[in-house]
Amino acid sequence: MKSFSSSSFASDHAVALDLAAQAVRKDPYALFTDFQWFLLEGRDTVFFTAFSKAKFEPEMLQGLVAQMVALAPQLTHGFKGATPGQAFPQHLLEAITSVEEVDSLNGYPDKWLSHSQDVFDHPDLPLFRVMAANLTNGPDEEGRMSVIQVRSAHCLMEGSDAALLTRSQTANHGIQSSSDNRLAWLKRARGALAGYAMAILSATAAAIVNPKERPLFFKTLALPRQRIRDLAHTLGVRQRSLYFALVTYALHSEKDRRVKDKVITAAYTMLDTKRTASDDDFFRVRAIQAAFPFEADFATYARAVDNEMSATETKDVTSFQLVILAMMRAMRSLKKVVPWLITDKFWRLQGTTADLVLTLVPPHRSMGPMTDWMIEPIYCGAFHQSTNICTFCPGREFMTLSFVVEDRHMSRIPRIMSLIESLEAAAV
Repeated sequence: MKSFSSSSFASDHAVALDLAAQAVRKDPYALFTDFQWFLLEGRDTVFFTAFSKAKFEPEMLQGLVAQMVALAPQLTHGFKGATPGQAFPQHLLEAITSVEEVDSLNGYPDKWLSHSQDVFDHPDLPLFRVMAANLTNGPDEEGRMSVIQVRSAHCLMEGSDAALLTRSQTANHGIQSSSDNRLAWLKRARGALAGYAMAILSATAAAIVNPKERPLFFKTLALPRQRIRDLAHTLGVRQRSLYFALVTYALHSEKDRRVKDKVITAAYTMLDTKRTASDDDFFRVRAIQAAFPFEADFATYARAVDNEMSATETKDVTSFQLVILAMMRAMRSLKKVVPWLITDKFWRLQGTTADLVLTLVPPHRSMGPMTDWMIEPIYCGAFHQSTNICTFCPGREFMTLSFVVEDRHMSRIPRIMSLIESLEAAAV
């Protein structure tokens, strides 16, 4: 399967669009890569939300969606009757947008956040929604007039897309793999075998164990970036390491809150420009597994996290990606042959394999005609069934943290600010 971006085709633009329309006529997901199919099958979703100094009328919001679609043509795929790469007709714009009036923006964006499973409920509508809420009596004391939220199936959007759209830039994907960088056949074979074995074993284990669904809850936090810069300098670690250390320590410092006693297990993502021929053709992101050695003293733990990330990222990070992509390919094949084996149980089991998933998206800095109304802080997040996730979204002034976690972790989130304050007090 190749990416569905029109730039993927050698023919001219009109022919490319016609070929894409023919390909999805019978199967709306025919052009999805295995990675996209995997996220679609798991009903994974993402969200983007920010405050605005402007009031959104329905026509204005529909115009914004039209701009989004023009810059991110992947949004035109994945539903019955789709015409890939073409602008949405008016009835679709009206169906996927909504505007409401509210008396206060207190409690937003948290009160708006959800698993967004409704985006899958209507097969004849695009796999995303855009909603806005305007203040009834004008701007509040912070100059905020409204709040906007984009909710999408994860198979269409990733963090780098939101970052590009926030800058009013194109988020067209094209082919992400690199045919010029072909991995050794033995390495590819090992990765394929490991991936297929993982798929079969995981699906079988899920059917036997029947893991329970873990209800997830939403909470956001905005941290001034300068405070973290100063603390990272004081501790002698990278800012990214400090953010990861703060969250994992706050949520998992007690033994009964982590999978293993001596380490906090995490899966995190990063963008990597060293693409290979075996990479997914749509997603830019690369997945990495890490085990952070736990230390009771936070400063020592933060340095251990920094060292572990350095060691992990200097290794060959393509091996794990090969296995994961092979597993996704195997799952897609198994779904066709033995559909009863691939159920929600598999995704519920996947959510128990790490203490926390950490995602640092590219910087979101509003600029250009699409987002000149936007006010920081800006929030991004993701929902994966039964999976504890924290998404980090850097802006100019703030780093926002969007948590999608079990209820037992919610009470630990305020500990992040307590850790920061204690570190600052110790540094005085």
